[in-house]
Amino acid sequence: MTPSDPSADFRLDGRVVVVTGGYGVLGSAMARGLLGAGAAVVLLGRSAEKAEAAAADLDPSGERALGVAADVLDPDALAAARDAVLDRFGHVDALVNAAGGNVSGATLQPGESPFGLDPAAWRSVVDLNLHGTILPTQVFGPALADAEAGAVVNISSMAASRVISRVAGYSVAKAGVDHFTRWMAVELAKQTGGRVRVNAVAPGFFVAEQNRALLLNGDGSLTERGADIVAHTPAGRFGESAEVAGPVVFLLSHAARFVTGAVLPVDGGFSAYGGF
Repeated sequence: MTPSDPSADFRLDGRVVVVTGGYGVLGSAMARGLLGAGAAVVLLGRSAEKAEAAAADLDPSGERALGVAADVLDPDALAAARDAVLDRFGHVDALVNAAGGNVSGATLQPGESPFGLDPAAWRSVVDLNLHGTILPTQVFGPALADAEAGAVVNISSMAASRVISRVAGYSVAKAGVDHFTRWMAVELAKQTGGRVRVNAVAPGFFVAEQNRALLLNGDGSLTERGADIVAHTPAGRFGESAEVAGPVVFLLSHAARFVTGAVLPVDGGFSAYGGF
């Protein structure tokens, strides 16, 4: 690959990327894409056993993958994880905030009143998705600012910008992630002369263990809700986890050096479709 080859801008060789929620369905797919683009990848999650096993599966040589344990809502644990990464690799260049998920108590069940949703569940889902994005950014941010070109990619959702029935707390939390992305992008661009960028991807509908029963019947056919979603997705299908990796690699790469404050849909056209 020569310096004049534009594809070189999409490579992440020599860079160290931390992925929170790194052994989840989307997190592990992103980690695989990052490794393929040349990065060293740190998989961060609450379970040391799962993080280490996922890292060993990702790179059996152990040279470019590391599993570390930390709860994204625990600043002290995050700081210890950051120090472990710096001890191992000497620098951190990028952060992917992929930890998150829904909380059943903050999801409106059929026939329920929205006024009866559990306040504790609201707090829990906002903590996990919004504060679980803010805190890792605060803890790893100074290391990113020390890098030659630091970058953050947050994981938003279609639920942040489109009203999706029943999914109340998760939608509110992800809307907060969108605004945090833009706010932090502006602040860091001004304070670092554009050296540190912050963007997000907003996945559409991907089948994971958490939502499988909502989208698919036991025989693999679509549920009523799943069929509704596919009907409103111009691509005519659910996404595949690997399809999130490419946009994340792009946003972390030199190819996106003038992109900050963006929330990129990865949704098969869901957000563009008016429904008729």
